Amino acid sequence: MSAQLVPILYLLSAVLFIFGIKGLTRVRTARRGNRIAGVAMLLAIVATLVLMGVIDYRWIIAGIVVGGGVGAIAAVKVKMTSMPEMVALFNGCGGIASALVAMSVVWTESIEPGTSTTLAHALDSSSSALTVVLSILIGGVTFSGSLIAYAKLAGKVVKGDPVLLPGRHVINVLLILGALGLGTFFAFFTTVPDSIGLFAVVVLGLSLILGVMLVIPIGGADMPVVISLLNSYSGLAAAMTGFVVNNNVLIISGALVGASGLILTNIMCVAMNRSLANVLFGGFGAVETTSGGSAASDYGTVRSYTAEDAALVLENAERVIFVPGYGLAVAQAQHTVKELASLLEKHGTKVEYAIHPVAGRMPGHMNVLLAEADVPYEQLKEMDQINPEFKNTDVVIVVGANDVVNPAAEKDPTSPIAGMPVLKVWEASTVMMIKRSLSPGFANIKNELFEYENTMMLFSDAKKMLQEMVSEMKSALAA
Repeated sequence: MSAQLVPILYLLSAVLFIFGIKGLTRVRTARRGNRIAGVAMLLAIVATLVLMGVIDYRWIIAGIVVGGGVGAIAAVKVKMTSMPEMVALFNGCGGIASALVAMSVVWTESIEPGTSTTLAHALDSSSSALTVVLSILIGGVTFSGSLIAYAKLAGKVVKGDPVLLPGRHVINVLLILGALGLGTFFAFFTTVPDSIGLFAVVVLGLSLILGVMLVIPIGGADMPVVISLLNSYSGLAAAMTGFVVNNNVLIISGALVGASGLILTNIMCVAMNRSLANVLFGGFGAVETTSGGSAASDYGTVRSYTAEDAALVLENAERVIFVPGYGLAVAQAQHTVKELASLLEKHGTKVEYAIHPVAGRMPGHMNVLLAEADVPYEQLKEMDQINPEFKNTDVVIVVGANDVVNPAAEKDPTSPIAGMPVLKVWEASTVMMIKRSLSPGFANIKNELFEYENTMMLFSDAKKMLQEMVSEMKSALAA
């Protein structure tokens, strides 16, 4: 019975995974896509348990209780500003799980039996032995790299600034060659069980070091790219593990995650004017030479305004576009933005939201943030879609974004962000910049938009300023 049931469940699970990922591509269908993917995973687990036959379900139940409990607590307790850190940890968990499964295969097939044979011979397949090595290597890189990404995002232990070690590229190449060389040796040449285990541990250790070395030179501004890349790595590690344990649905789901992660990484790279090669070889996000960008303190005339001034302008605005950034997430002001938008809509103003691909600290960060405040998905506009509309817009309200609206990307060829696609907010009649100070963004360069004649600088905490604007708008509309 199980021989016929398991392939059907695996096939159904794979199809549902595809539909689930498809649903995640749009805000309107994201929740449904997430549920579909969850059902797919449940089917895959059930099918695997059926395939395994007689097992100790106490361990299975314990794993479900502990893992499900941790996941549920994290989903409820973790703040929206910490969501990128949680995603990084999840990527790392996927990576280390794949590496540990591969290590367990080394133990059960070579070390525990104690027979003098190569791992490839024990597995009756050279390709399986190779995938064991790749699973350990990619899984280890994903795990340690994700921990460093988490630490950088959270500002714990490791600072968000790039850490540029001398000769890091040479070290990375040596680590990769060393891991592959030792992996090949223990998989195809050594027949001593203890040596196979020792070399497997050494390969895992080298991969953990490599993961640190690849992520440590990356600055905080490039974290969206890092998150999507590590997500792809976790999928590739899972696919390799699928080959190791001969599980088709794991191969398919891992390949889906790996491919979609690479596609998303490429989208992030284009949005930040970086090549995929820079990402894959590490060390991106670091400016190693002196750039032509201006100093952050080099400002001339900057016009500061109050919430009352802003309300007076908004009263007469027919079209308003909000541009959210990481500062919006930090201030937890998404609900206040929605409240202000609702007031404007009641006043007859057309409201939209301009979403830059790398605004925030993970792909889709702003979409998730605004969805939490029940912002209609129809109002969320991608960069290519909204950029031509700024010239026909009365007011743009930039909340916590900086580099993604910096004119230097288009107007200063010597700038570190030259060529980076940005939101052309300066083309609107009025730009309201809500910021605590004139401090630069992650790129650490001056934003000349602050000095433009059509820019109103609103210096304050984002939530406080928006609340004051809401109060002023209510008073104006009630008069």
